[in-house]
Amino acid sequence: MSRLKFLILWVFVLGLIACSETTQNQATPPPNIIFIMSDDHAYQAISAYSNHLIETPNIDRIAKMGMLFTNATVTNSICAPSRATILTGKHSHLNGKIDNDFPFDTTNVTFPQLFQQAGYQTAMFGKLHFGNNPKGFDQFKILPGQGAYYNPDFITKNEGNIKVEGYVTDIITDMTLDWLQNERKADQPFLLFYLHKAPHREWLPAERHIADFAKRTFPEPVTLFDDYSGRGRAAKEAEMNLLKHMNWAGDSKIYPEVMDELGIPDASGWDKGAFQREVGRLNPTQRANWDAVYGPMNEEFKKAFPTMTEKEKMQWRYQRYMQDYLGTIQAVDENVGRVLDYLEDNNLMENTIIVYTSDQGFYLGEHGWFDKRFVYDESFKTPLLVAWPGKVKAGSKTDEMVQNLDFAQTFLDAAGIPAPADMQGESLVPLLTGNTEKWTRDAVYYHYYEYPSVHMVKRHYAIVTKEYKLTHYYFDTDEWELIDRIKDPQELKNVYDDPAFTEIKNELHRKLDGLREKYGDSKELSQSYIDRYLDRLEERQQFGGSNKEVTQKILEDRKNQKQ
Repeated sequence: MSRLKFLILWVFVLGLIACSETTQNQATPPPNIIFIMSDDHAYQAISAYSNHLIETPNIDRIAKMGMLFTNATVTNSICAPSRATILTGKHSHLNGKIDNDFPFDTTNVTFPQLFQQAGYQTAMFGKLHFGNNPKGFDQFKILPGQGAYYNPDFITKNEGNIKVEGYVTDIITDMTLDWLQNERKADQPFLLFYLHKAPHREWLPAERHIADFAKRTFPEPVTLFDDYSGRGRAAKEAEMNLLKHMNWAGDSKIYPEVMDELGIPDASGWDKGAFQREVGRLNPTQRANWDAVYGPMNEEFKKAFPTMTEKEKMQWRYQRYMQDYLGTIQAVDENVGRVLDYLEDNNLMENTIIVYTSDQGFYLGEHGWFDKRFVYDESFKTPLLVAWPGKVKAGSKTDEMVQNLDFAQTFLDAAGIPAPADMQGESLVPLLTGNTEKWTRDAVYYHYYEYPSVHMVKRHYAIVTKEYKLTHYYFDTDEWELIDRIKDPQELKNVYDDPAFTEIKNELHRKLDGLREKYGDSKELSQSYIDRYLDRLEERQQFGGSNKEVTQKILEDRKNQKQ
């Protein structure tokens, strides 16, 4: 063959290859994305992580189809700030939503807006938790604020405010499936937010699950009776103890009249009110099913309570907590299964990214606590399961340090939409697709702000690696804490002053300073948020924490300093 003929043949082959790749690329549309998020769903309560409390076969299906993240974390473990971070791809100190009360700055660009502009059909159903008009959505039906478990109200884009009879987890799923069936446009890729209220406090299971879970007994965490002797003021002064700070009526379902009969005070000032608001929404049939289980339980409690020891009361409260908390998760798992079944039955799995996560973790009795807020693992870590058939290896797992900060850029990257330069996360696509050499992060940054307030968890910021956790508690204290995550997985001992950790401590301090600079956080910015927060408390004369004396003293000290 002459040289000329060979060159002509080679050009022809290259042309065929180019045409084939172009045709292939054109034939692969942008992926659909279904973002499933529950509220306060602890990773310990998903059987893909551990089945010691509950089986969640449907949520587990996502991990079996894709990837399970064992070191997924949040930047600020509290509901609305976490959601703001997810939507904006920015830390709280930049998006401005530092706590549940500060308003969300609506000038922030959210990633659903970018998807909508890029031609995606967008929808949101369930719990947003802040704002009544989410930006970037063609359709939405969202709960006002925290929402209700039974017969909930919804704010809608096209129907005004509505009330729907039934159980909230089922209703949110009905709305989601109705949209997929009747409003989804087959010629457009879609971004769908499917957001559950459960398992948020005060934990009301569906009627079909109340009796079953009220009979179950769950293993106690080994740190249920933690005395916090290995840590400083922050752990000792927090108000999240199951026995001391959990509500009897709203949380443990002890009827207000039984509280009165036993002389149990309504210490929080809104315990009985929370109970009445939730139970008052039940229709007669729902209330009958409720009383059929909780009525006899209250009678048994009346007989046992007078002779219970403090330890027995703590153990009783733990079981009541788990029965209701996990009961709400059972409905979430069933309904996730309904959505997955629909996707399979309608050939929507192949080019759809499915994410299951929570807005943060939650304490399930570890350290004697409920709630979240701390940078300790149970609240700092969050479940994250991601399926993307054909892209993510089924049954894969990673322990890389990822955050909810990364979700926006991950979705934008997967869809081929440019991310704004001021987003602060990193795309998880390299981890999802096996290109782990492109993932270089070895530490994440955390900052919690809401203090003094409910649960009285002190302000703190931290750097966390796979091996260590360095935390600074500040404002009305100045304490450093160093945890060895490998040797002390239950996080019981502060080794900050241990000489054996001097070199590690110094290196973590350098890295922490670098992260604060990288993400634009500073002492001055923290102080500005403190000033705004205290101004608000003084103006309202409302003290957010149950420990009113501490809050009043903080405000008095501030007033004296100004004088």
